[in-house]
Amino acid sequence: MANYLAQFQTIKNSCDHIVIAVEDVSDLWPNIKSGFEERVPIKRASLNNKTRNPVLVENFPCEFILTTDSRLRSRFPQEQSLFWFREPYATIVLVTCEDLDEFKTILKPRLKLIVQNDEKEWFIVFVSRAHPSNDNAVKMAKKVYAKLEVDFSTKRRERCCKYDIHGPEANFWDDLESKIMECVRNTLDRRVQFYEDEIRKLTEQRFMPVWNFCNFFILKESLAFMFEMAHLYEDALREYDELELCYLETVNMPGKQREFGGVDHGDDWAALLNHENKPLTQIVQDDSFREFEFRQYLFAYQSKLLFKLNRPFEVASRGHSFIIGFSKALTLHENMLPFCMREVWVITACLALINATASPNYDGLVATDIEKEFYRLKGDLYSLCRVKFMRLAYLIGYGADIEKSPVNSALLSMLTWPKPPVWPSVPLDASPEVLEKEKVILQATPKIKHFGIQRKPLPLEPSVLLREANRRRASLSAGNVFEVFDGRPALIDGSASDASSRTPLSKKMNVISMSRTNSSPGTFDGSVDRPMRLAEIYVAAEHALKHTISDADLWKALSSVEEFEQKYLELTKGAADNYHHSWWKRHGVVLDGEIAAVCFRHGNFDLAAKSYEKVCALYAGEGWQELLADVLPNLAECQKMLNDQAGYLASCVRLLSLDKGLFSTKERQAFQAEVLRLARSEMKDPVPLDVSSLITFSGNPGPPLELCDGDPGILSVTVWSGFPDDITLDSLSLTLTATFNADEGAKALRSSTATILKPGRNTITLALPPQRPGSYVLGVLTGQIGQLRFRSHSFSKGGPADSDDFMSYEKPTRPILKVFKPRPLVDLAAAISSALLINETQWVGVIVRPIDYSLKGASSAEMTNSNGTQKDCSLASIKEFQQLKLDNGRIEFPAWASDTDSVIWIPVRAISDRLPRGSSSVTPQKQSNLDGMRTIALKLEFGVSHNQIFERTVAVHFTDPFHVSTRVADKCNDGTLLLQVILHSQVKATLTIYDAWLELQDGFIHTGQGTGRPTSSFFPLMISPTSRAGIMFSIRLGKVIDKDEVEALQAESILNIRYGIYGERTNGAHPPVAMDGIETEDARQDLLFKSAIVLQRPVLDPCLAVGFLPLPSTGLRVGQLITMQWRVERLKGPEDNGISEHNGEVLYEVSANSENWMLAGRKRGHATLSTIQGSRIVISVLCVPLVAGYVRPPQLGLPNVEESNISCNPPGPHLVCVMPPALSSSFCIPP
Repeated sequence: MANYLAQFQTIKNSCDHIVIAVEDVSDLWPNIKSGFEERVPIKRASLNNKTRNPVLVENFPCEFILTTDSRLRSRFPQEQSLFWFREPYATIVLVTCEDLDEFKTILKPRLKLIVQNDEKEWFIVFVSRAHPSNDNAVKMAKKVYAKLEVDFSTKRRERCCKYDIHGPEANFWDDLESKIMECVRNTLDRRVQFYEDEIRKLTEQRFMPVWNFCNFFILKESLAFMFEMAHLYEDALREYDELELCYLETVNMPGKQREFGGVDHGDDWAALLNHENKPLTQIVQDDSFREFEFRQYLFAYQSKLLFKLNRPFEVASRGHSFIIGFSKALTLHENMLPFCMREVWVITACLALINATASPNYDGLVATDIEKEFYRLKGDLYSLCRVKFMRLAYLIGYGADIEKSPVNSALLSMLTWPKPPVWPSVPLDASPEVLEKEKVILQATPKIKHFGIQRKPLPLEPSVLLREANRRRASLSAGNVFEVFDGRPALIDGSASDASSRTPLSKKMNVISMSRTNSSPGTFDGSVDRPMRLAEIYVAAEHALKHTISDADLWKALSSVEEFEQKYLELTKGAADNYHHSWWKRHGVVLDGEIAAVCFRHGNFDLAAKSYEKVCALYAGEGWQELLADVLPNLAECQKMLNDQAGYLASCVRLLSLDKGLFSTKERQAFQAEVLRLARSEMKDPVPLDVSSLITFSGNPGPPLELCDGDPGILSVTVWSGFPDDITLDSLSLTLTATFNADEGAKALRSSTATILKPGRNTITLALPPQRPGSYVLGVLTGQIGQLRFRSHSFSKGGPADSDDFMSYEKPTRPILKVFKPRPLVDLAAAISSALLINETQWVGVIVRPIDYSLKGASSAEMTNSNGTQKDCSLASIKEFQQLKLDNGRIEFPAWASDTDSVIWIPVRAISDRLPRGSSSVTPQKQSNLDGMRTIALKLEFGVSHNQIFERTVAVHFTDPFHVSTRVADKCNDGTLLLQVILHSQVKATLTIYDAWLELQDGFIHTGQGTGRPTSSFFPLMISPTSRAGIMFSIRLGKVIDKDEVEALQAESILNIRYGIYGERTNGAHPPVAMDGIETEDARQDLLFKSAIVLQRPVLDPCLAVGFLPLPSTGLRVGQLITMQWRVERLKGPEDNGISEHNGEVLYEVSANSENWMLAGRKRGHATLSTIQGSRIVISVLCVPLVAGYVRPPQLGLPNVEESNISCNPPGPHLVCVMPPALSSSFCIPP
């Protein structure tokens, strides 16, 4: 079966669609061919896949071929069964007949003979040529077609259809397509079953010696090709996948040594997408195929089917995996392949996949997540191609032009060197090239970064190329040449021939002179005279690659440094762009840094800076400080070249913010010098900059600073500086953020002087003005250095005091400041509540009670009082006493009184110009709470800066020592009146009366020749606190003065009392304060008290009696008219009448609530009352109750008679009961 490979390949190339055979019995095909071929391809077709599930196929292709065509000529039975996929899938039999007898005798037997083959799927198309105008011909055609259906159609399947040549029916084409697809479907199922049976038989023999993979391949690919022709691409792809798995099992079977392939010219150019690269007959080997070509052949067909399925993503995914796996296979056979065959093949394979999947026909056909993964795979392909390309460039001496970046170093240092059996030698005519390479090597100087940063360049090789090449060249070691050449130094410079004692020369010659199939390409001399120099290695590798690479574009990219950089940029940009469109955006940013390095090297600083900024942002965000330290100086240099002062300044600050171990102290000092130079000299405009990673701050360890509302303070903050040297800050401010209100704006605390920050830990203090109550945390630290306005919002953990670790980004939750809500900090209250002497200087005590708050400092108190004066005061506590000086109403607190309760004694004299007035039994004393009350306004200023102010008004009661009341104790027959003067003590002190005298008013005189004093034996009279004593005076009525002279005479009597007082100031009234403020116990102080007394003619009994007469016994009802009566009786005769009368008439007035009563009589008038003692009158008023309930009755008043001359007997009721009105029967309805 393997002999049919060439024919199988030819058939596949010529047959790519389903064939429909046309059996033209009546020579009708030329007339109807165009109509049939116009229906191709069939728009919608239904087929069964390998699992017998229906599949809808769009635009199903097929071709109509006559059975007499040479393409359908008979074949040998074996050939026919082997290539059964190219046989017709349906047979259309075209017939026509216009006579029923002709059909029975001629046409029917012939059709029976044609359709007798059971393996053939067929159906009959009857072509009617009867003209529609010829009814007989039309009827005959119908009869023939009916007979045809009876003879060839069955109940299970319709095998006939009718085509009118003059105008087919509308449903004919649908019927035709249905019957064609039914035949094709049945044929396809039958052939699939046949191939599966044959493949199963071969699979069972797979581990037998007679197993032949070529036979299995032909059957398997025939089945796959048949699926492909039927547009069942999924089934075809599955067959190729199974074929690949079976081949890999066959290749890896032990015991059989097969040729790998890949040694022909042009094999370095990957053909993984070109299935026509080599015919199968060229890659066949015994019973199988060479692995190098065949695996690419299978992948090419898989890719072809995936592209037809519009799945370029899967092509890229499978292609990437295939390249990785196939590269490992190339590594295993590297000693048999041309020099760097693996690297060249991977490069061309990646480029082929990239170009194939980059077609715009495939864009936008997948979901977003799959599309991103697709771009990621393309980025991987670009990246893989880029790495292999850099390896080739390094081998030919372009290593100095490759950026020694971390990503390039990581990729290339892990990529092994090529492993040919013998390293290529330098051609004889390549001396000029060697000299040129050596010149380039000697002229290459290591690049010094900006700021004088010197770093050991990162390696771009897994091991030293010089050692590896010489070791592979002839088992020599460039690192120990004396040992290799028996210690003869003459061999080192190449002046002697090879004299190695370890390996015979003949054996080396045999190795070197191996054919191209088993060794590296190129011409090698037959002896190894000395180790190769690095320039010679470059030249030898370049000539060997020239023989290996068949892709002109790839060799052009390696022909010069300029072409290499152009291709390098193309691959790097391709990888970066695809990574940017995928999930792996960080990979794209890293590769942008490689593009920036090339731009930077060529002076394109603008593009380089933009790319470097993205790379630095990525490294900073990920915390890769070592990588950032490698790239950030390049960005700074670009910004300096572009005169971007703000960016350059930010880069310098970021360099200072990196770990100290990444740069030396000298380099860090250079960074700081650049910052200061720019900030203080070169920049014209202020530049804001975030230095959060360089300057951090925190509150000091311990509890937060606690202040009361309104208190200022001193806030201590720890600041860590990352600068290597001291730095002076022109200004510094710190904001506090309230935690209790998100809308509360930050409050800035500013330093008034320049601040010097030393490296590491610094403690600064800031003046804290009064803040609103609540908790505060540190906000933002801002400041200015020249034109640099820096800002830091990073917080430190606040470690031990000796720690210099300032890099911490933990925002503290512990508040730095707590301001308590307004609360009483001090309390002022009067020390005593009892009354003091008025018009005398008294000590007023004020208790000063601190409430968990110290009054230490420049605390002061200011006091003003109403209607009083003040002098010096004293301060007393439980333990100490101190006299203070009063200055402009203010006193200064001593230090010992700041934390304890104390009493301030203030000498105050309440002044009152009003003469006290006594009372009588007729007009008793009327006390008022405001009498003698004085207020003292206290204002206490305390706190550190007198910011706390407490104001309180203290009420102090001042009073006279006595209250005087009088009464006539007795009236003698001779007109003498015994006047009793009662002295009521109004203070909590002992009063001693030394003398008393009474100055009588006009109309009264003392009896006898008295001086107005009582009996002297009464004195001294002592009155205890809140007690009373009485003094008797004997007076009588004097001469009455005319009214015209009354105004010039004394209208009141004056009582004079000389007294002394004994009391303690802690209890109340006490002796008056002396001028020097010192009291003496032995000194007697006589005080004088005066009180006015109004004397009237003595009235012992009332003159009139008013009685309320009883109400009727029937009671009171609302709306009922009643009479209210009062009886007025005179109790004294006209000589004792003290009331005002007008011709014996008395003025009366009746008052009542208008809402409760309606008065019908006279409310006010005069009633005649005789002046004879015992005379009576009755005053009556008609009234009507208006409301029911207990109401106050009307009252009778005598406006011209004092209340003392009226006796209510019997008194009127306080309330009377008024009944509701009686029910009325006027509105009742009789039952």
